[in-house]
Amino acid sequence: MIKEIVIISGKGGTGKTSIVASFAALCKNKVLADCDVDAADLHLVLDPQVLSRHDFSGGKKAVILDEKCTACGKCVLSCRSEAIAYPPPAGRTTGSVPRINPIFCEGCGVCMRVCEDDAIAFEPAINGQWYVSATRYGPMVHARLGIAEGNSGKLVALIRKEARKIAGQENLDRIIVDGSPGIGCPVISSITGADLVLVVTEPTLSGEHDLERVASLTKHFGIPTTVCINKWDLNPAIAQRIESQAAEQNIPTVGRVRYDPAVTKAQIMKTSVVEYTGGAVSEDIKQVWRNITYALG
Repeated sequence: MIKEIVIISGKGGTGKTSIVASFAALCKNKVLADCDVDAADLHLVLDPQVLSRHDFSGGKKAVILDEKCTACGKCVLSCRSEAIAYPPPAGRTTGSVPRINPIFCEGCGVCMRVCEDDAIAFEPAINGQWYVSATRYGPMVHARLGIAEGNSGKLVALIRKEARKIAGQENLDRIIVDGSPGIGCPVISSITGADLVLVVTEPTLSGEHDLERVASLTKHFGIPTTVCINKWDLNPAIAQRIESQAAEQNIPTVGRVRYDPAVTKAQIMKTSVVEYTGGAVSEDIKQVWRNITYALG
């Protein structure tokens, strides 16, 4: 039976991806999915070899049809995103039609509705690419958004769907997902239907607050949730408080991971912490994985 674990955090920079990379080294029969597509960096550690790449279109954007446009300017006045404008005066000629800045265009469709000349079309926009790759730990599905492109959660859902497909085809019984940070749409898309969520937090006031927000989100969707405190020894008092507050919400703490410069050194060497060092920090992560495995059943 395939079990899916999603590792998330209340914000970026808590060490989530480093822990995912170590889980990848410790779990023998799995597929990896990097759903943190806004700032994907799992590939920096796993050095994947791309087997296939595919364009991703998450929506449509406006395009002005020059042969139909009468340059009336209604679209310019109606665009709240200021994505439509006439050419600069220096390059403008009589009858110059407006131009659309694709980076500013939100795809709302208002311009098309106000245009009386049917001079605006909506065409699929390529927002990025997604990949199926091979790593030294097994298959991996990941993606890269284009410059200034937004992530609505559709790309995250696509990556998870492909990971489940690969797991079924190759008889893999674990899916390890590097989820998006925060509590927005990409996070919801990352955790929906998962068997277990691991929240990686840190012993700071912001980490404590972010954990509360993420815990409320997973509770809303009824997903079993655990917590791991990374770099706990930087502030043991807050670490203890986080554990107590998590226990009050019936969220078990599956382990603490101490601060160690070896984590950064492992990233520089493009490897996981548990491969780079057999020290205490590796033992911390191994214990977290053992507890996670037990929780998954």
